[in-house]
Amino acid sequence: MAVRTELSLRLPNSPGALADVCRLLSAEQVNVLAMSLDAGGTLRLVVDNHTHAEGVLRDRQLDVATRDALLIQVPNGPGALQTVGRMTATAGVNIDHACASAIEGHPMATVVIGVDDAARASAAVGV
Repeated sequence: MAVRTELSLRLPNSPGALADVCRLLSAEQVNVLAMSLDAGGTLRLVVDNHTHAEGVLRDRQLDVATRDALLIQVPNGPGALQTVGRMTATAGVNIDHACASAIEGHPMATVVIGVDDAARASAAVGV
């Protein structure tokens, strides 16, 4: 698909913290395209309007960081993720973090990859 801006912020470890962020974005008509939340509370989001989403979150005094990430679609089958990993490694691009999702029986899966050089990674994987 493309190089997208990924938003990241730290959430408190409390019931409703993720729901609150999702409610804020939903109220502002921001669509979440991909997200991950780790055990340490780091929430990473790829949304359809990162500028508006960042402003909404900052207005709520949330500390938001941005960086480029790849949002790509790959065939939903064995070896697809290995191919992406090999292509980025061959290009000398380090993968800092990644998340992926697929629906069983659907032909494509979505992968978000946080990399140290989004332009080089994008060229390597052809997006």
